[in-house]
Amino acid sequence: MNANVGGTDRLIRIVVGLGLISLVFIGPQTNWGWLGLIPIATGFIRFCPAYTLFNFSTTEKE
Repeated sequence: MNANVGGTDRLIRIVVGLGLISLVFIGPQTNWGWLGLIPIATGFIRFCPAYTLFNFSTTEKE
């Protein structure tokens, strides 16, 4: 599993994930907010399975 999520992409994923999870506790209090765990997980492990399907990467090239 090679990293395919770059620094900026990683930060955006974590912020969006936290925003979605906040929907569970404040705002409309919907369970759909738990989907925020997906971008948080992919941000922390720096790997996105969808990127491998499309042969895409946001990491810097060597």
